[in-house]
Amino acid sequence: MNRHLESRDILAFYLESGVDETIGEEPINRLDTKTLARPAAAVPVHAEPPALSPFPLSRPEPLPAAPSAHPIPAVPGRVLEVSSIEALGQALAAFDGCPLKKTATNLVFYDGNPKARIMFIGEAPGAEEDRHGNPFVGPSGKLLDQMLASIGLDRTNVLISNTVFWRPPGNRPPTTSEAAVCLPFVERLIELVDPLVIVALGGAAAKSLFATTESVGRLRGRWLPFSTAGLPRPIDATATFHPAYLLRSPAQKRGAWQDLLAIRKKLESFQ
Repeated sequence: MNRHLESRDILAFYLESGVDETIGEEPINRLDTKTLARPAAAVPVHAEPPALSPFPLSRPEPLPAAPSAHPIPAVPGRVLEVSSIEALGQALAAFDGCPLKKTATNLVFYDGNPKARIMFIGEAPGAEEDRHGNPFVGPSGKLLDQMLASIGLDRTNVLISNTVFWRPPGNRPPTTSEAAVCLPFVERLIELVDPLVIVALGGAAAKSLFATTESVGRLRGRWLPFSTAGLPRPIDATATFHPAYLLRSPAQKRGAWQDLLAIRKKLESFQ
């Protein structure tokens, strides 16, 4: 390892690896057996916060069990009562209950037409989305645009969003608690758009929206009723492969094309 790296380079490495919080109250040299053998000294209440230990391989002592490892912050009640997508975006920008906000560059809310008849909801923003502040603008976004065009759609007549509105560090999948924190905002967005059809892109989005453990492979080709307290009626919902997965597994594009044909047929049934 290059021992001449600057502190900011090391910090950038930690953030890309998903390290976004300290664990101990005092730095520990884990390569020094004498240090490990000594009990940790008490840290004064007003002491300066210690530097982050470079390679925390293990904790010196087991920590007491907490009631919940990932407590879910309460979503302000007014969020569920906002009457416009603009107000919902402002509420999201002011919301500090999702830890992903601390490491992300931009809030990634939605793209497309707020009056669309169909919504596509993916998993989480990637690096390109985080830089631009819009969903699906990287390679997977270009493929999604091609998929939409194949059935006569584009971003002027659909609305695109994600189940999580900030990029997870290192493009890791969002945790269950992170998705749960954002779910009330996702549901309120759906209520405000009130589309005729919802399409979950990928397994993570489907599991979050439909509260299921089934894979996309088992959900494809099925229409499920999606409903919330704020919707006037259930919405027809289905799932298909995420464009990023199709880029890695092009052989699955045939199945995705079948899903798109079914989606177009469903939209035509409302005409």
